[in-house]
Amino acid sequence: MIRDQFMELARKRGSGKTFCPSEIARQVDPNNWRSLMEITRLVGKELVEEDWLLCTQKGNPVDPSRAMGPIRFCLSSNCTKKV
Repeated sequence: MIRDQFMELARKRGSGKTFCPSEIARQVDPNNWRSLMEITRLVGKELVEEDWLLCTQKGNPVDPSRAMGPIRFCLSSNCTKKV
């Protein structure tokens, strides 16, 4: 479910447009989204490892496993080749 939300939002935003993982958590459970942040970031990390998404921090690509603080996700440049 979280994975599907990631890909739906990424495709909706389109190439080059980023989003915060909290947007995904809020879609899944608007009243309890904070408790979903750890799993949401983990799912985002998996999608980065699979080259579906890119993770950024302050506009620069980062490894979501090592990033501290706010991160954002967007479609990977390779994603359009897979769809």
